[in-house]
Amino acid sequence: MKKINFDKDHAAWRVKLYHIIYGADTPLGKLFDVVLLILIVLSIILVMLESVASYNIKYHDQFYFAEWIITIFFTIEYILRILTINKPKNYIFSFYGIVDLLSTIPSYIIFFVGGSNMFLAVRALRLLRVFRILKITRYIGESQKLLNALRNSRAKISIFLFAVLIICIITGTLMYLVEGPEHGFTNIPLSIYWAIVTLTTVGFGDIHPLTPLGRFIASFIMIVGYGVIAVPTGIVGAEISKDMSKEQDEKKPFVCPSCGEKDHKLNSEFCHHCGKKFNEN
Repeated sequence: MKKINFDKDHAAWRVKLYHIIYGADTPLGKLFDVVLLILIVLSIILVMLESVASYNIKYHDQFYFAEWIITIFFTIEYILRILTINKPKNYIFSFYGIVDLLSTIPSYIIFFVGGSNMFLAVRALRLLRVFRILKITRYIGESQKLLNALRNSRAKISIFLFAVLIICIITGTLMYLVEGPEHGFTNIPLSIYWAIVTLTTVGFGDIHPLTPLGRFIASFIMIVGYGVIAVPTGIVGAEISKDMSKEQDEKKPFVCPSCGEKDHKLNSEFCHHCGKKFNEN
């Protein structure tokens, strides 16, 4: 009788599942991602439909069973992800591991503890899993550039926002004195709220000036509001443009002054064609 190597068989089983779940290079891996993507989209649609009272009353049972089918699939997938990697903690405590867990447990909490649709928003976290399936994380470098631009311009933006806050406080107080409680500006905090809404060009319309002077001040704030939108964008855009220009300069081919060879790696000390040392005094 042939002796079975359980460790070897178990390792082979884990490797196959690993390539299916974490990889998309094989037909089964692609099929797994497609099925997972379809279930995520269906789950989000269910969350939205359950929030509509008429649909929830009419199709409650169908929504309930469909949600449990999707939840069971996600639960099995979560367990298999843990079993198929060498260091489960790396996945469990990772961003996507926490998202997978939080998007799966609401159905179990409702089943055992009870409750209504208070966990619908948590189930909507499943949509974040699309980023992993579509491999959008490959653009993490571009997002890092944006974060660096925001970080480099935080001092300028902070000063600008502080100036905007001062403008809102001054104009809000002024509108409280000009319009008064009889026109809806019952207190200074409410007037400051109106100034913020007007300055950001949101314009809810719940409070509005009625006096000519009040309307003149409101018109002035509206015009200033366009600058409020443009200035932070310009600050961040300038930082991004600076980083892009620096990156392009680094990618420019360095020409050897001796032989004219262009194709050199970044921070090369010697010419790979003639051997001349760069930056030689």
